[in-house]
Amino acid sequence: MVVVPAGQFVMGSPPSETGRYEDEGPPHLVTIAKPFAVGKYEVTFNEWEACVRDKSCATVKDDTGRGRRPVIKVNYGQAIGYAEWLADKTGKKYRLLSEGEWEYAARAGSDKTRFWGNSPDRACLFANVDDLSLKRKFPRLTVHECDDGYPDTSPVGSFAPNAFGLHDMLGNVREWVEDCYNKTYDGAPTDGRVWATGDCSRRVNRGGSWGSDPAGVRSARRYGIRPTVRNLILGFRVARKLP
Repeated sequence: MVVVPAGQFVMGSPPSETGRYEDEGPPHLVTIAKPFAVGKYEVTFNEWEACVRDKSCATVKDDTGRGRRPVIKVNYGQAIGYAEWLADKTGKKYRLLSEGEWEYAARAGSDKTRFWGNSPDRACLFANVDDLSLKRKFPRLTVHECDDGYPDTSPVGSFAPNAFGLHDMLGNVREWVEDCYNKTYDGAPTDGRVWATGDCSRRVNRGGSWGSDPAGVRSARRYGIRPTVRNLILGFRVARKLP
């Protein structure tokens, strides 16, 4: 776990941002009043399997590899369940991040399109994305013009972290957060709390994945999907409330 400091940031994207979607606005100031802890990496198959052995999590398929690769094919309820199991095992307050906390942690103080800057073609230094290694398999893709060496998931920590010391906040797998989905940020919390109202038949996930094009690998990009969805590009990481 990495302790993320308190602070403020502007959540969402300006209308001028390349690749922007309408649900990324309006931009609004969010204040994170207290530090909180965030998983340095996405939850891995190794970590998930500890929960499976404890008979608290279901076995999931490993289409892109096990070990230190991020667990995939986990739905929203399973991600919540893992955090609850971890909290019960350790006596500490593990949970999913809120959407506001997630974007604050992903940006790590940057107001650029991505935590490393605006250029999508620098992505392969920092993230496992839809790149030239994937285009060799699927030539018609629109990709980042770089080669990260992974046509699917990569072991966590394979790329440089952001300024908070967090790896894979963009790319590798998209990450479930706790919030319900809302089509705009009108009425969104300004203190990093979970937005527990709106379209709760859909839940938010963030961060893009190994299969995401440049528009999908941005700090502001968000997705609202059914909580039962499980697929090759979707995982999660945990947060923890500090004393």
